[in-house]
Amino acid sequence: MKQMDYQYRLADPELGSSELGFLSKCIGEGMISSQGRFVQQFEEEFSSACGAHHGVSVANGTCALHLALETLGVGPGDEVIVPSLTFIATANAVRYTGATPVFADVEPGTLCISTDTIRPRVSPKTKAIIPVHLLGQPCDMPAICGFAKEHCLHVIEDAAEAHGAEVRGRRVGSFGAINCFSFYGNKIITTGEGGMCTTNDAALADRMRLLRGHGMDPNRRYWHSVIGFNYRMTNLQAAVGVAQLPYLNAWIEKRRWVFSRYCELLGTLGNLLYFLEEPQGTRSARWMSTLMLKDSRRRDKLLDYLTEQGIESRPLFWPVHQMPPYKESSKGALAVSEDLSRRGVMLPSHTKLSDEDIKTICNVITAAFAKTESLRRSQAHS
Repeated sequence: MKQMDYQYRLADPELGSSELGFLSKCIGEGMISSQGRFVQQFEEEFSSACGAHHGVSVANGTCALHLALETLGVGPGDEVIVPSLTFIATANAVRYTGATPVFADVEPGTLCISTDTIRPRVSPKTKAIIPVHLLGQPCDMPAICGFAKEHCLHVIEDAAEAHGAEVRGRRVGSFGAINCFSFYGNKIITTGEGGMCTTNDAALADRMRLLRGHGMDPNRRYWHSVIGFNYRMTNLQAAVGVAQLPYLNAWIEKRRWVFSRYCELLGTLGNLLYFLEEPQGTRSARWMSTLMLKDSRRRDKLLDYLTEQGIESRPLFWPVHQMPPYKESSKGALAVSEDLSRRGVMLPSHTKLSDEDIKTICNVITAAFAKTESLRRSQAHS
């Protein structure tokens, strides 16, 4: 994919003297791989920020999902319910274990799965559910966890996009048996790459640490009791995470402000677009401000126009069940996911945006619709 030089980028991580200082300490101490004090510090501080007892750092968010599934014993013959409207890594991690992802539809107001959309997908083979907090909006975790307990199913939160989001005053990353985060460069907290599994179960945390490091016995060096993986986070990455974590709350507030400004400034276009509301009892991290078009036929033209004007944007994810690796195994259409996927446009959402920046972006969006409407009228009279 060609790298564009945008005036307004979709994501622009906050990196500065604090990150440089911690990285310098790593280099000065000669601890740049997975051995080093910042790994444990980041695990402890991040899991605490989520309200979880244990954190296990990993190489990236996909590794986190795979490690969680393996730790919970998911494998061939099992089914795992996942939303179709998500980044494909959620489904791919299930496939890595030999299990089968079963796709559930999402709710139109949240882009999240619910007990109503999960229930029809449960079968005797179902072993786990992976709710995805899409775009920073958390699922109704108390309801989903209650449903899972009733049916003896594991819950793994995919919170890759939702650092610091809350449900009924409780942060995501503390609800499931294991919960997974990504620290990719566009996330609220970033370590470049990197991920984290959080859990309240000490035995699960120990199992994840064993599998993460090649299955090496922690009390008997170079004795491997199981087949494991090389999913470790480096001390360099963890150092960046330690530097970033104190700013988490402030950055969430800034992203929520960015979203609110888009809503306010584009409010006059209510006949053309809308923004997803925040259900009562939830607090979105607003990872990516996303507008929804009432006429999905306008989406690609809007994306192209924004690119022409130097504004980076992207469409909402394709439904995974429509993609070649999963199309044959999917169980029919998922109307809401398919419809919403065609309507969503993700806008610049990072913390460096000023009010003037957002006004400029909104003016361009307004001009894009005016241009389209003018063209439509001229064609109608020709």
